[in-house]
Amino acid sequence: MATATKSTTKTTKPKIASAKSAAEKPATKSAKKPTTTAPKTVKTVEKAEEKKKILFVASESTPFIATGGLAEVIGSLSTALAATGKFDVRVVIPLFSDIKKEYRDKFNYLGNLYVHLAWRNQYCGIFSYEKDGVTYYFIDNEFYFKRPGCYGYYDDGERFAFFSKSVLEIMPFLNFYPDVMHCHDWQAALAAIYLKTNYCFRPEYQFIRALFTIHNIEYQGQYSLDLLGDLFDIYGTYQYLVEYNNSINLMKGAIECCERFSTVSPRYAQEIKDPYFAHGLDPIIRKNEFKLTGILNGIDDIGYNCELDSHMFANYTPKDFSNKAVCKRELQKMLGLPQKSETPIIALISRLVSHKGLDLVTNVIEDLLQDDVQVVILGTGDAHFEGFFGDLAYRYSDKMSANIQFNGDLARKIYSGADIFLMPSKSEPCGLSQMIACRYGTVPIVRETGGLYDSIKPLENGYTFSNYNAHDMLYVIREAVSAYKNKAEWAKLMYRAATTDFSWSHSAKDYEALYYDMLK
Repeated sequence: MATATKSTTKTTKPKIASAKSAAEKPATKSAKKPTTTAPKTVKTVEKAEEKKKILFVASESTPFIATGGLAEVIGSLSTALAATGKFDVRVVIPLFSDIKKEYRDKFNYLGNLYVHLAWRNQYCGIFSYEKDGVTYYFIDNEFYFKRPGCYGYYDDGERFAFFSKSVLEIMPFLNFYPDVMHCHDWQAALAAIYLKTNYCFRPEYQFIRALFTIHNIEYQGQYSLDLLGDLFDIYGTYQYLVEYNNSINLMKGAIECCERFSTVSPRYAQEIKDPYFAHGLDPIIRKNEFKLTGILNGIDDIGYNCELDSHMFANYTPKDFSNKAVCKRELQKMLGLPQKSETPIIALISRLVSHKGLDLVTNVIEDLLQDDVQVVILGTGDAHFEGFFGDLAYRYSDKMSANIQFNGDLARKIYSGADIFLMPSKSEPCGLSQMIACRYGTVPIVRETGGLYDSIKPLENGYTFSNYNAHDMLYVIREAVSAYKNKAEWAKLMYRAATTDFSWSHSAKDYEALYYDMLK
């Protein structure tokens, strides 16, 4: 049985590892006296620059398991960084039982060790898999992870505390100490906290830089203070790091401990300084804003490709959208809508929850359905919205289709067959759907917030509205529907949308610059 070795460096005064390295004194050299002997020829051998080591710590990643945009970011960004040839990129996630069997059967068992978490001593198995230049590690513990889904359990705090502690413990086992440990969302926040507290005295951990990325500030990992030691293995010396509003706040602790933290769009980085967007964390954001940066997410431009996507009824290209009419006709047939080529289809693919702007939609959708349009909705969420749209589709069966389900295949068919894509979010850290819609030549209408503001520009690749107002949204929708009738101009807008570069290449360069800046 393989076990991890631990260093036990003693100290008399606990302290947090400093985010800044000590300034080095310039070295002085004495001048050599000139010599009459012939100078020796010195051969200089250029040494290839060593790859910087990056470790992503997250709760999910494509292609293995995904519940939302986080998984796509982890899978795509890690691959894009590895493709530069400058980084040794590795990813660690829990070994959830829902991970696709086609991959589980190919995982390599590396060994196991035991992880101490307060009074617990838990088994930790380590599996690996390599794909597209990235090494993935999977933390195995059936007590915590052999359950349906990823989240929503009463002991999520303990589950992800174990996961975060395991990330630090497997480093000696793997003999892999990253230059940058990149942690994502509250589920991985404790990895950054442990690195700068419980592990900061171990020499091999002292030069690891921590980057924490906020994908959605609404979910912060908040718990009662009486769980601090018993559950999270954090004691009085470090309580101030995670304590906020008389409770434990793991996201707050990660922001305080990391060298840098980021969000998934530049606009969102500015918005979370405001109480309206920050869900109570704005004082901490403003206090640490000198460490904050915003980098817009990308999408997998190979996976979302209207020329190659096998889910589509027919493929087309940005230079020839003629087969988009086929996709539209077949989508109408599949959903039981009248096959009208001149009637625009307005699509909404979303979680059916209020912050996605669905209260705006419910306020004016019956007015919209009086126009010559068809509306297609796909998603699951709050029972209120599911019931509302289901009833509306029953009453307007010739103009609306409500599909209360999570269906990736149908989503691709809607992206490719619709004409207009609606995304009126109240807040949106980044958003991927508007980018995906663009890739299929489906023109997005978005509210100017977060990543929607950064990615969609009026009349360049879509339509926007700024006020969170239902009738402002309705006005812009009708403006787009009117423009749809001008086929020549609409085709140009479709082309500009479909050729907008949303690949990870730009974002990967921004992260590359951020990593190097952290390592100065």
